[in-house]
Amino acid sequence: MIYGVILAGGRGERFWPLSRYEHPKQLLKLTSSRTMIEETIDRLEGFVPGDRVIVVTGAYLMDKILGAVPSLKEENLLLEPEGKNTCIAIGLAAMHIKAKDPEGVMVVLSSDHLIHPRERLISILRAGSDMAGEGDFLITIGVVPSRAETAYGYIELDEEYSLREGITFYRIKQFKEKPIPTRAQEYYLDRNHLWNSGMFIWRAGAILNAIEKHAPDIHECLKEYSHSMNSPAEEGARVHLYKKCANISIDFAVMEKAANVLTIKGDIKWDDVGSWLAMDRIHERDRHSNVTRGDVVAEDSYENIVVNDADGVIACLGASDLVIVRTGEIVMVAHKTRVADIKNLLTSLGKDKKYEKYL
Repeated sequence: MIYGVILAGGRGERFWPLSRYEHPKQLLKLTSSRTMIEETIDRLEGFVPGDRVIVVTGAYLMDKILGAVPSLKEENLLLEPEGKNTCIAIGLAAMHIKAKDPEGVMVVLSSDHLIHPRERLISILRAGSDMAGEGDFLITIGVVPSRAETAYGYIELDEEYSLREGITFYRIKQFKEKPIPTRAQEYYLDRNHLWNSGMFIWRAGAILNAIEKHAPDIHECLKEYSHSMNSPAEEGARVHLYKKCANISIDFAVMEKAANVLTIKGDIKWDDVGSWLAMDRIHERDRHSNVTRGDVVAEDSYENIVVNDADGVIACLGASDLVIVRTGEIVMVAHKTRVADIKNLLTSLGKDKKYEKYL
């Protein structure tokens, strides 16, 4: 059977001040009138039954996740006592799926991506699930680049491995880190590189075998934890698991080392909605290339992103290339070239106790 695993543990700090510790990016309505996690779960409708959708998220977010997505029940959630990156989150889900269904296939999605069209994504997931069900393949979904992007990792394609239902699978020559602008331009033009989307398909047993081989310390922790699953000791065992395990992504821990990795060349519109700059790509601009949401008046202002999530109005005069966000008692103004440094701003605010309530 196929299981949908949705990773929903990130904080989305680059969307501060809308994204806060107790109200992270996946609970925001950034791309439509629905929260991002709702959109993610909706993508699986008709492909994965609701009782086989697993959301891995922070324990402190349980009530908010359940409130945001009425179709979810507590049984759909795997709660993390702390954030420790994607390797342990995926390993935890794989352990639970394998215990229920030794041949279960996992489709792993993030809760904060924009993907269109849904129908093409489902075709990709279906073909990938069929392939994963036949062997120990670790399949990642690559996306054909639509621009020279420096904020994403890349996958360099090797030879074609298989063609199924109009979906092409390739072997991978190399995973590559976020490039400098000139290198990103090369990757975009050579048509032999894909964006690394962070979406995966594999059997639960296959990824656990790969973790055992390439990250044995993490696998040993997971194996120890598995003895307490579905028992009164499980909660304490999970806390111990997370304290003991390394903070590492599945890419670094496994995917960049494994030999049985394939990628799908995904011809879909995909955006990881990583910062406020994504609003320029997602939403319609006015005649001066401003993106505005909420009550905003912009006079002689150009190429701004202005979001008003409070009562009242934001009025701009002669402003250019700014990100302006207002919510509650917070107003943030940043130049577009500094949006990547919002995390540094939050670190500075966190040093003064009087600002902790705004984080």
